[in-house]
Amino acid sequence: MKFIDCKNLKIAYIGGGSRAWARVFMNDLALEDELGGEIRLYDIDKAAAGDNEVIGNLITAMPEAKGKWKYTAIDTLEGALAGADFVIISILPGTFTHMHSDVHLPERLGIYQSVGDTTGPGGIIRAFRTIPVFEGFAKAIEKICPDAWVINYTNPMSLCVRTLYTAFPKIKAFGCCHEVFGAQELLASMVRLKTGEKNVSRSDIHVNVLGLNHFTWFDKASWKNYELMAMYKDFVDEFYTEGFANDDSGMPDKCFTCNNRVKFDLFKNYGLIAAAGDRHLAEFISGDIYLKSPKTAESWGFYLTSVDWRIEDLKRKRDRSKRLVSGEEKVILEPSGEEGILLIKSLCGLTRVISNVNLPNTSGQIGNFPKDTVVETNAVFSHNDVRPLYAGNVPENVLELMRVHIENQATVLKAALNYDKEAVCKAFLNDPLVRNSCNGKDVIKLAYDMLKNTLERRAYERIVIHE
Repeated sequence: MKFIDCKNLKIAYIGGGSRAWARVFMNDLALEDELGGEIRLYDIDKAAAGDNEVIGNLITAMPEAKGKWKYTAIDTLEGALAGADFVIISILPGTFTHMHSDVHLPERLGIYQSVGDTTGPGGIIRAFRTIPVFEGFAKAIEKICPDAWVINYTNPMSLCVRTLYTAFPKIKAFGCCHEVFGAQELLASMVRLKTGEKNVSRSDIHVNVLGLNHFTWFDKASWKNYELMAMYKDFVDEFYTEGFANDDSGMPDKCFTCNNRVKFDLFKNYGLIAAAGDRHLAEFISGDIYLKSPKTAESWGFYLTSVDWRIEDLKRKRDRSKRLVSGEEKVILEPSGEEGILLIKSLCGLTRVISNVNLPNTSGQIGNFPKDTVVETNAVFSHNDVRPLYAGNVPENVLELMRVHIENQATVLKAALNYDKEAVCKAFLNDPLVRNSCNGKDVIKLAYDMLKNTLERRAYERIVIHE
């Protein structure tokens, strides 16, 4: 990377109309005094990008804003990418109509999904329409800003990152996910409870991360001179039945409530700390365990997030955007706890940090996973460099759970890039939420109906560059 003026960075934000991640990004940038420059907001929802242009510039004009940025809504992807030092990708693949089919159509066969964006029937179909879009992003980046660092926040995370590398093998891309942070927060709560020490933060908990996005595990955890695996065993024994809710998300309708009972059950059965939220973890396991029915999920201390709730949440966010744009509501600047800005600082050479990241397993960071699988492990971020750390092998009992998801990562990528409906059916039949729930003919009919409900290939390829 050539010398970069850290106060004059050019960042392309694909999905720049985002009412969630983009706002987090704006706030965190405003609180960082070592960075500044221009944010180009590209979104097929041009009005939403325009709102974020106004809100972003209002934030940067606040007296307490340390980082100074110019936000501009851009009409084309090419315009956003031109000269970019960093590219952020945070999009909703398709619409809530598509998501409604992803999440709820499988319920006709008794297949329930708590999220539906990574694995299971919903994750497979979401990936099917997302992968060609990311193929287009990668090709545009290769043509326009091949040296830019690309940070993905879009789900399904593993397949989005794998597509970027498949389409442009020399791309400098990685995927960020905060699920591991929640598991570190749980361990910090445990340490505070067990030791009486009050000043224990997530960042004080050191962990070895290994697995797939949303199906990550810790096989080592420590705080100062405490080895935490034995402490966690006692903690699980104490709270196994009632659960331990360390995070009050404040979300309405309990959609994101997590009592960590799935984590605790997986620890009892497999001996490692499952390091994602229970809503995600449950979807990777046989459907007759945690997701047999909505009541089964509730008995384990978590809830299914309906698409109707997401639609209502979007309305709330749109209303808030209007208030922010008009000045009726003022932005409150406070740190999010996310690490995206810290990673950018590291890549600019301003600091050095270790964080969990999604990358192809080409360095063999997980010794018994295929090299082309996108895995989540720790990595060292420093000047123009992301260097994954060796995480070791996944134990055989946990690997047995993960094999199907490793296989499906490759199968779904092939299905989407080749528009192969038979490969989609193969992935459905292989998925743990599906394979113990119903007969093969019903599953294939479900797969075809869900494919019919998502966008035709030509339709979703049009949004890649020219929309």
